Amino acid sequence: MCGRRDDAHQGDDALALKLIGAGLGRTGTLSLKIALEQLGIGPCYHMAEVLMDPSLGVSGVRAADGKADWNSIFEGFAATVDYPGCTFWRDLIQFHPSAKVLLQ
Repeated sequence: MCGRRDDAHQGDDALALKLIGAGLGRTGTLSLKIALEQLGIGPCYHMAEVLMDPSLGVSGVRAADGKADWNSIFEGFAATVDYPGCTFWRDLIQFHPSAKVLLQ
C-alpha cells in the first residue's frame, strides 16, 4: 500500500496535500492510511514510507532543523498521517491552506 501518486508533476494542485492528519503515531494511523487510500483520497504518507525507503527520513530531519521543503517531502502524496506530518501540521496547513485537517 506504500507508494506515491503518478500525477506528482502535473501542476501545483497535484503537489498540494488534500488531507493532513494531526494525530500522533501509534494511534491507528496505519489503518487510517489504508482507509484513506481505499476511499480514493490518494497515496497517503506514513512512517511506513520511511521504512520502505529510508532516504525519505532525511527530509524529516531537515524539517526538524527548520529547513523543510514540504513539496519535496510530500511529493506524490495526497495525504499524510503519522510522522513527520503530525509534528508539523500547523506549518502544513499554512503551506496547504485548502487541505482538510483530520484530528484522529
